[in-house]
Amino acid sequence: MEYRKIKDEDRDADVVETDVESLHGKPLSGVPLNTKTTFGSSYSDRSKWKVKSIVTLALTLLTSSQAILIVWSKRAGKYEYSVTTANFSVEALKCALSLAALARIWRSEGVTEDNKLSTSIDEVIVYPIPAALYLVKNLLQYYIFAYVDAPGYQILKNLNIISTGVLYRIILKKKLSEIQWAAFILLCAGCTTAQLNPSSDRVLQTPLPGWIMAIVMALLSGFAGVYTEAIMKKRPSRNINVQNFWLYVFGMLFNAIAILVQDFDAVMNKGFFYGYSLITTFMILNHALSGIAVSMVMKYADNIVKVYSTSVAMLLTAIVSMFLFGFHLSLAFFLGST
Repeated sequence: MEYRKIKDEDRDADVVETDVESLHGKPLSGVPLNTKTTFGSSYSDRSKWKVKSIVTLALTLLTSSQAILIVWSKRAGKYEYSVTTANFSVEALKCALSLAALARIWRSEGVTEDNKLSTSIDEVIVYPIPAALYLVKNLLQYYIFAYVDAPGYQILKNLNIISTGVLYRIILKKKLSEIQWAAFILLCAGCTTAQLNPSSDRVLQTPLPGWIMAIVMALLSGFAGVYTEAIMKKRPSRNINVQNFWLYVFGMLFNAIAILVQDFDAVMNKGFFYGYSLITTFMILNHALSGIAVSMVMKYADNIVKVYSTSVAMLLTAIVSMFLFGFHLSLAFFLGST
């Protein structure tokens, strides 16, 4: 009898122990065991939202002053400096800033698998495509100002939204809602309306070459943006500064080729920085910071956020141009911008 009693007690203890073990990782009724995880997740979401907001605001401000600085850098309606060397300087500065950020991370966190520069050929081989597309787009960005002013340029840049929306659907397989497509169509109508000039016999204020450049730029920028976002998000844990570094290295390479093809004689005779002014320096700094802000928006948000920040920048550009260049805000421009 005593033996049976002891055996029953052991069996009951085993049952209790099994029940306790089965509760590991499961919250008791009314007692959340993952309070720390919940608070941590909420804090992480707020932190990500804060990062998205900061980089988007920075991109908007930088983009609004971008076109103004390009126009301001002209002298007597012409660029006295080489636009190819300016683009190369932008890529070199972005590369240097990315390396500086990485050096700071290496000192504080050490070199890890996600922040080391050494990588495989399969990871690097994807960067030449967006780098080449951005090269052509950036060169067209200078030449289009022969046909449009700064506010008009910002409006034409909004064609990027349409190309981005279409390419989002084709490349990233992301389905956009009906209201988003309606917004794209309204934006396209706004671009056209803002270009109307009642004092001209021509319906469109911008000449045909300007429109062709704008459409080509929109397609190049849209494809390059969507492609770059796919690269950035393919490996989310990869440090963004490493991804930027390789993108900018190929950007420097292609711009160096452009210098050899287009401005080699001028650079050899007059020097690399001939024609540069303080405004040119500010323009290069603006383009470099804008490029880094764009990559951060792609990493932590998406291309739709990027192109809509450009829309907001359009309004800021128009307001600033009123004071700097005597730009007149017509009714058509106001309605189109709205």
